[in-house]
Amino acid sequence: MITHPQDESMILFEAADLVPAGPDGDGRAGELLRLHGDELRAVVTWAREYLCRPHPELGRRGAVCPYTQASLDRGAFLMAVLPGRPAGVAELTQVIERHRDWFAELAPRERPESLHSTILVLLPGMADDLAAIDAAQAELKDEFVPHGLMIGEFHDGPPDKQGLWNAAFRPLRSPVPMLVIRHMVATDLPFLMTDAAHLSAYRRVFGDHVPAHLRELAESVVSEP
Repeated sequence: MITHPQDESMILFEAADLVPAGPDGDGRAGELLRLHGDELRAVVTWAREYLCRPHPELGRRGAVCPYTQASLDRGAFLMAVLPGRPAGVAELTQVIERHRDWFAELAPRERPESLHSTILVLLPGMADDLAAIDAAQAELKDEFVPHGLMIGEFHDGPPDKQGLWNAAFRPLRSPVPMLVIRHMVATDLPFLMTDAAHLSAYRRVFGDHVPAHLRELAESVVSEP
């Protein structure tokens, strides 16, 4: 468990903090565990049983997310809980921006092991307002990508974003609504192709170091003037 040095209301839980199951601890962390321990544990189970495993509809071999197992193994799979419900998209984006700044301090890109780090901000109070989560993600992406960061939305809608290898697959389904912060990786190119600013940010980070299976895609993009 990690508490923000300047804001004790901001707490990050690791999977190890949730074992054994049941309410535990005092103060803010104990309160969050008592109120939202079930949601936190559900997300860890989802990560292990869905993200870390193959899926018949994925369209390729390997785990749904190739990075989650290493993140869990290294204690870099960090979860925050936003209790209640933000007043709107603007308030939600402010919360995520604070976690983004904290993420940059905890896992600077210059440190290679940071690429396995992620912060999942659980939004249990927004289960009936998934459109606001999607809107916040779209707005935040323009802020995150120039800094070499990605922001993803997950919920049981599920988000209407198709898989890269199977257009009929919707991979972003999760048991608890959330927004997820992580570093951009070289295989993110297909998620950045439709926006010139996003593509420029990708090129600044990776230059010509594009994965072999994406080189043809990269070469198909008209270079910016």
